[in-house]
Parts: sequence; structure tokens; C-alpha cells
Amino acid sequence: MTLNRFAKFAWFVVGYNILVILWGAFVRASGSGAGCGSHWPLCDGQVLPLNPSLERAIEFTHRGMSGVALLLVLGMLLWAFRAYPWGNVRYGALASAIFIIIEALIGAALVLFGWVGMDKSVARVYTIAAHLVNTFLLLAALTLTAWWASGGKAINLRARPMQTFAMSLGLLGLIVTGAAGALTALGDTLFPASSLAEGIAQDVNPAAHFLVQLRVVHPLIAVFVGMYLLYLTVMLNGEAGSATRKFALTLRLLVVAQILAGGINVILLAPTWMQIVHLLLADVLWIVLVLYAASVLAPEPETAREPGVAARAMAESV
Repeated sequence: MTLNRFAKFAWFVVGYNILVILWGAFVRASGSGAGCGSHWPLCDGQVLPLNPSLERAIEFTHRGMSGVALLLVLGMLLWAFRAYPWGNVRYGALASAIFIIIEALIGAALVLFGWVGMDKSVARVYTIAAHLVNTFLLLAALTLTAWWASGGKAINLRARPMQTFAMSLGLLGLIVTGAAGALTALGDTLFPASSLAEGIAQDVNPAAHFLVQLRVVHPLIAVFVGMYLLYLTVMLNGEAGSATRKFALTLRLLVVAQILAGGINVILLAPTWMQIVHLLLADVLWIVLVLYAASVLAPEPETAREPGVAARAMAESV
């Protein structure tokens, strides 16, 4: 891996966007989403709110962080077009810019339509799920941009069709798990339980809101997808290089850690700090899976695929 100045900046942008995502979760968990009212991009009609309440300060901070994230990604895009020809780095930076603009528009819609705070509308549910999917796609684009700028090989989906299909299922499964997790976290905010017994009673109540019922569904999806990812790291590692094996090992550890964190989150009744830890693990797990997929699906060198080619060429030249 070669870290030039652009690659270092790209990895910094990945890390900064994770911070923005975590603070956004804190905004939702703390009930501060309506802190700036139904105004966007202004905060309660002001560019800089004076003497803000705690909720307003939390929401305004998130907006400021999101604005910086947008500028960083657009700056990365301009730098990529100046420093690289048309190819993977440019495509990754362009995709990152598109997804962060969509991210901003989704955030604006949540505020302008009042789908924040304790709103329980179906529209908010769909938007939150779409928000998580776009967030994952944004992180994937940012990660691949940094990976390719660091010397990572291009992905060739046609060269290894079976591996591509298996990896696609893993990526899709983690996206579904993340979307279900985002809705479950929303349910924990809107329908909090005062005790584990009360939470279980809510979960098994057939008349409960479907966001509450997801508390049972989401862990099942998470465990199933986690087991598939563990199987994937074994199935695809037969002829893998050292870098791919390291990604596989990291992925296994993160899967186990995430499942344990999910169990602790349930037992503790989803406190805000644990929700943040759970989301952080989910983001890191997603990034490592993207890197693992990029490593597995990269085209193999000719000498690696056909070890006898070099020997035959030398023999023919004698």
C-alpha cells in the first residue's frame, strides 16, 4: 500500500464521515432532530443561532459537521480530477460526491417534512431506511477511492463470477441488516422500555408497532448474515493472498464483536452510548467487507493464475 498525499486525505475523509454518521445517530437518540425546527439549511431561521438550547446546539453541530463533510468530499473530487486520469480513483471520487449530495438531500427532507423527534410516520420509516442504504454506499465509495489511491487493484467482476455472486450476497445482506438496525434503533427511541421484561412484552405483543417487532427480527437477520460472512471468509480464502487473509481475519473478529455488541445493546435497553458503539462497529464492519470484496475480486497477476507461463517462456527463449 502506497500512501501519497491524496490517499492520506482520502482516508481522512473516510474517518471524518464516520464521525458525522455517529453524531447523526446521537442527534436521533437524544431526540434533538427537531432542534432547529423545520428550517433548512438555516437553524430556526438563523444562520448562527444565538443562545441555543441543548437540542438546538446538538442539531446545529451535526449540520455544521455535515457541511464540512460535503466540502471535504467535493475537495477530494476536484483533487482527484487534477491528480489522476480517468479511472478508478476518479470514478470513486465522483460516486462519493453523488452519494454525499443525496445524503444532504435526505437529511433536508427529514427536517423540512418534520420526520424527526418523536414522529412515527411511515414516510419517516422509509426515509430512514433509504438514509442508511445511501450512507453505506457513500462509505463504500469513499473507501474504494482511498483504497485505489493507495495502490489497490481494480475490481474485475467478470473474471471471477462465482466469487462475485457470493460476495454480492454478503454485501447486500449487510445492507439489509444495517437498514433493519437503523429502524430498530428508531423504534428504541420512539418506544423505549423501562425494563428488559417490559421490552420483551412489547416485542411479543402482536399489536405492537412494527418498529418494536423489529427488535426480534433484526437480531435474527444479523446472526444469519454474520454466519454467512464467516462462511464467506472460509470459502473464498483458499487461494487468497496475505492482504486478503488479513481482511478476512479482521472481518471475522468484527462479526463476532458486532453480534456480542448487539446482545449487550438489547440487555442494556439500548442506551445512547451503546447505540453509538453498535453503529461504529457496523460502519467499520461494512468498510472492512468492502475492502475484502475489493481484494478478492481484484484481477490476479498472470504469474499467479498460470505459474508455468514464466517457466515456459524462459525455456522457449533458450
